[in-house]
Amino acid sequence: MNRVIRLLVATLGVFAGIGIFVGVISLLTAIGVVHEIPWLMGWMLVGAYFIAGVIGGLFFYIIYPKLEALVRKIGAVLDAQMSKIPTKDVVFASVGLIVGLIIALLLSTLINQIPIPWLSTPLSIVVYLVMAYLGVDVALKRKGELGSMTEAVAAKQSGERKQKASRQDRNVPPKILDTSAIIDGRIYDVAKTGIIDGRIVIPEFVLGELRHIADSSDSLRRQKGRRGLDILSQLQQEFPNVVVSDKDYEGIEVDEKLIRLASDMKGKIITNDLNLNKVATVKNVGVININALATAVKTPVMPGEILNTQIIREGKEAGQGLAYLDDGTMIVVDGGSKRIGQTVDVSITSVLQTGAGRMIFARVVA
Repeated sequence: MNRVIRLLVATLGVFAGIGIFVGVISLLTAIGVVHEIPWLMGWMLVGAYFIAGVIGGLFFYIIYPKLEALVRKIGAVLDAQMSKIPTKDVVFASVGLIVGLIIALLLSTLINQIPIPWLSTPLSIVVYLVMAYLGVDVALKRKGELGSMTEAVAAKQSGERKQKASRQDRNVPPKILDTSAIIDGRIYDVAKTGIIDGRIVIPEFVLGELRHIADSSDSLRRQKGRRGLDILSQLQQEFPNVVVSDKDYEGIEVDEKLIRLASDMKGKIITNDLNLNKVATVKNVGVININALATAVKTPVMPGEILNTQIIREGKEAGQGLAYLDDGTMIVVDGGSKRIGQTVDVSITSVLQTGAGRMIFARVVA
């Protein structure tokens, strides 16, 4: 790889040698000396170009090791210096340089109208250098003001977005969680889907009930309570629209408090409690039942449909066997008690849908 680069540099040297020779010839022509050298004509001139190219190529080929070392040294120095400069300064300096060069380009367009080449060209170069320097200098000196201005604009835009989101949230009924929905745990997965819009409100009295359950002497209740607190912690960490309400009502049950709070906030209750669901519906308070939501997304089945399933255990009634779909739906199989442990085809006779879930009744296909 190093050899290839050295050959490329030598090739550049060839062009550089020819270019220097052309420049010298042009200078000699301008001052009239070239007319006094008649051998620089025709094939002699071509040969001179060739010799100049060879000399340039050999020169660059020979000095390449020193040139490479010099470039590496300069690169190391620049890298060391640039690492000390804050990224913010580099960004502002780059922007200032670009602006300065754009202004210099516009000014040089006017300067090039001057009909004196030896004046317009150097003047354009000076303008580019001066404007590039001024652009970087002004940008670095004013970086504090520019940074503050940028932060102010960003803060204003962020504030406008938050106000817009807040207005939208106020127009959407808040969703109030009850204890059963929190302990159940599926509310976390539902929230991750993004279908719950608006604020998710956790009443302080529900938190108190959860803490009471988590401190219960009964190990099962204690486990459920701690699970509910863990679910709440995950919700608060991952969703900024989860808020805790300290509003309380004295002298009434927790379910009644939930209904009162939902009515006052014009919100909806998220619950798994069938009785709370019924009472809230009677009082014209919106309810989202997690069980009903889960049932709604289960695979639909129709009477007469044939299912292949495994009988797990006996049912409550004589001769019945119990099986389950992949989504957990219970299948009560008439005549399935003799087929426990077997995988059989069953024909659906009816489907019972309740607020607590779905139950399928079937019989073994002969």
